Amino acid sequence: MFNKDRWIEIFETIGKNKLRTFLSGFTVALGIFIFIILFGLGNGLKNTFQEFFLDDASNVIYLQPGKTSMPYKGFKSNREIEFKNEDMEDIKENFPMFTEYVTPRITRSALVRYKNENNSYTTRAVAPGHQFVEKTILMKGRYINQIDLDKKTKNAVIGRLVAKDLFKSEDPIGKYINLGETAFKVIGVFQDDGGDNEERFIFIPYTTRQLIEKNNDKIGQIIITFPKEIGHVGAIAFEKTLKKYFKNKKSIDPEDPNGIFIRNPTDNLRDTQSFAIGLQIIVSFVGLGTLIAGIIGISNIMVFVVKERTKELGIRKALGATPKSVIQMILQESVFITTISGYIGLFLGIIVLENIGLKLEEYFIKNPYIDLGTSIAATIILILFGAIAGYIPAKRASSIKPIVALRDE
Repeated sequence: MFNKDRWIEIFETIGKNKLRTFLSGFTVALGIFIFIILFGLGNGLKNTFQEFFLDDASNVIYLQPGKTSMPYKGFKSNREIEFKNEDMEDIKENFPMFTEYVTPRITRSALVRYKNENNSYTTRAVAPGHQFVEKTILMKGRYINQIDLDKKTKNAVIGRLVAKDLFKSEDPIGKYINLGETAFKVIGVFQDDGGDNEERFIFIPYTTRQLIEKNNDKIGQIIITFPKEIGHVGAIAFEKTLKKYFKNKKSIDPEDPNGIFIRNPTDNLRDTQSFAIGLQIIVSFVGLGTLIAGIIGISNIMVFVVKERTKELGIRKALGATPKSVIQMILQESVFITTISGYIGLFLGIIVLENIGLKLEEYFIKNPYIDLGTSIAATIILILFGAIAGYIPAKRASSIKPIVALRDE
């Protein structure tokens, strides 16, 4: 129940004891401020980690042809293995439950020209699913689609830095560039969180690349995305089945390590995810340690505050104050100070995080943040423990006889 007289008394006490009030509030505000900053910096490290290691899709298997190192079924060793369009169709037909996207990747280098500007770039001839493999972010226009594949169009999607190099401030959409001796129409511009190198690629339809190269049906690499629901164990089993299937199809010795190469980032993903979990645990321990330090600080301050007020409490009891009223007064004052101070520390911490974000990228801390729920929960915990820290010495002081309290030095 609201008690006006008690609140007046609390504010009078705070006004008469500014230093004591400041020390109590400063301890709380500093504790929550440090917690916000450290937890936010930890999240910034996690953001950097995810950008470096989890940029591309993780549910991907890469198939690369190689050269055999063992003779098999009448074939000599050192035979070059090739992938063709039919191999992609076989994957779709034989493993429909394990495939989301299947795309080739034919990589070539080319001198690219636009008007008086020219530079060498890497081109990748792909299918539409490649956008999801690389997590390509379109800035303008569109990506390669099925119509481009069917009609073997001379359309190209260029990286942001390619557009910057060749077109300067000019809008590249609808303009034509020369890839070697062939003119391509720019239909899209993309960016990639993977960094500058990823934004210097040019994507074209793989069927167009095959048409340019004497209308063949060869592909350099096959990339498959599988449903994440199958998990790590399912991904490993799928990899083994694929390897067995293609070794049988291409007549490669089952023991030959060089006929076909399969890269499955799932193992790396598991390791990186374990590292991410470890990082999260470290961040959580740092936050917990900061909170504990804040709680200890509040406890020490409250013990000091109650000890300092022993004579005052003795006088109150001598004038008829009950132990319950003494405890309620101290608790109410304690909770009031810790609440105000806690939220001051909270808002200051959030403001600092928002203003230092871009300045810390060179130290591998990107976009440090703390979600509002975590910050408010931490503040409430600190306030609750501040109340507990005030209650224990207040309970002890309320049980002291007035004559003993008045003799306290």
